Order: sequence, then C-alpha cells, then structure tokens
Amino acid sequence: MAPGDVVVISGAGTLGLGMVAEAALRRPGKLISLDLNPRRLALARQFGADLALDPSKEPALQTVLDMTDGYGCDVYIEATGHPASIRQGLDMLKKGGTFVEFSVFKDPATLDWSIIGDEKELTIYGSQLSPGCYPEVIAQLADGSLKHDGVVTHRFPLEAWQEAFRTAGSGEAVKVLLLP
Repeated sequence: MAPGDVVVISGAGTLGLGMVAEAALRRPGKLISLDLNPRRLALARQFGADLALDPSKEPALQTVLDMTDGYGCDVYIEATGHPASIRQGLDMLKKGGTFVEFSVFKDPATLDWSIIGDEKELTIYGSQLSPGCYPEVIAQLADGSLKHDGVVTHRFPLEAWQEAFRTAGSGEAVKVLLLP
C-alpha cells in the first residue's frame, strides 16, 4: 500500500479495525471499510476510514467504481472469512491491483480464477499474523498512534464466562474481555 492508494478493507472485526487504523497511518488517498454491523462501521470511521459501507444495504462495488472513475481500488484486504467477500474484492480491484487474503474460512471458497491473470493481472498475497508485526503494533499502541478505543465493548469477570461467550456470539459485541 502506497500513500494515495484507494484501499478497501472488507471486515471490521477486531483485526479488520486494526487494519483500518494501521492503513490510516499510511495516508491512503481513500480508505473504505466494509462490514454488515453498524457498530463496527462507526468504529471504522473513528479509526480513520473515509467511508464505511454495509454492502448488504449499499452498493459498495458501484460506490468504489464511481469514486475511482470506473477503475476500482488499488488494494483490497479481505478480513471477513466469507466467500462472497472474495468475489466482491476481485470485482472491486482495478487492473494491476493487489488483493490480500487475511481471514480464515469455515467452508471452501471457489470462483473463476481467470479474473486474476487474464482479466486484471492482480497481485495476490496470503497473510496471517506473524511475529514480525508485534513489535511495531505494540510500539504504536504504547505511543498512542494506533487507534483502538472502543474495540473492547464488553468486560466480564472470569466466573461469568458463559455470559461472555454468549455476548461474543450475539453480534452485539466487537471484542469481549474476560477479567481474572
């Protein structure tokens, strides 16, 4: 990702929100966050997204194409774990763009891969947390440059672990913290 790029991050869970905050520090031309949860979209805006869209309610693909004169985004980071996000990203990317697959999928994801080479000549990266990212992120959290306030939405004592797990799975939480 380079300064001035149009960057789309699909998924505003804990890691997607961290990616939004980190991407904002790198000064993209436009930073767009996609998620189905309004609370997460609000946090994405707070963390630096210029635009936060729910693709189930808004035409995210058309919005990105319109803002890029029909070319598409430079970088698409997939952080949802949902197969539909892959196709959305491939459609949203400009020719020569970069697709980053970060999430883990419950089910196999399939599509016509000819879009990657024949149609768009995309660069694709697989990514997962690696030991090399921790020192930089820890330093950014310590110096306050990486926004994160609001990611932990619920705190429970350890004895209330069942309620904490129910809350985590309810969709109302972003991140649940168990306190010893």
